Amino acid sequence: MARITGRTVLIVGASSGIGAEVARQLAGGGNRFVITARRAAELAAVAAEIRAAGSVCLDLPADALDATAAAGVVAAAVTEYGSVDIALLNAGQGPDMSMDRVGVADVSRIMALNYDVVVNYLVPLIAQLRGQTGGGLIAHTNSLAGLMGVPRQGPYSAAKAAVRTLLDTARVELAPHGVRFTSIHPGFVATERVGGDGLPKPFQISQERAARHVVRALEREPAQACFPRPAAALVRTLRALPAPVSDAVLRRLAAGL
Repeated sequence: MARITGRTVLIVGASSGIGAEVARQLAGGGNRFVITARRAAELAAVAAEIRAAGSVCLDLPADALDATAAAGVVAAAVTEYGSVDIALLNAGQGPDMSMDRVGVADVSRIMALNYDVVVNYLVPLIAQLRGQTGGGLIAHTNSLAGLMGVPRQGPYSAAKAAVRTLLDTARVELAPHGVRFTSIHPGFVATERVGGDGLPKPFQISQERAARHVVRALEREPAQACFPRPAAALVRTLRALPAPVSDAVLRRLAAGL
């Protein structure tokens, strides 16, 4: 396992949370960063931390929902550094959303925030990495919720499952061209965004610990990386149980036990 040093790293969704913390943890390795998110001031603050730690950084405010803007970020990364070695697609949202209280627009919005934002970067990144020497790694911060339907997170689970399937297909198709894919599946992470959403969060971990898991996945490049261990084991067990049993367990978890 090689430590990530001297690489060009693109992080989407880097203004806070896991994306920002991954950047901080990699900043001491003399890497070349391109970080992007919608919030310019917060993004600039993360970029300043990266530079202070010894890496160079290009911070580019952009909306991941805008396909043209996303393609522009990839193009700017190549113009600045010549290639992209690692891309971490970290944009997304998973609010508390029960299926008996949502409208069609709500579901469509969650799909856009968790699926479209990935596709907007995935397509130009594939075109770039497929043509460059050595290919490259495209990693996506998915969720354990992308492995099964989670109560009160149905639209989010569906969007994450769709991305996982898309990346699984891309992994097979693009392996001959040196383009690698890693789907990263955290459980509940204590980020600022989800602090007061009301969802029960068994086995929740800090964003710093989550980022360490993400960095390890970027180093090792597994097809799927699931953490923390207790939450991942619970999901594996629930998927193996008969549906009536797993449904009953999920109902208790959703109610906060």
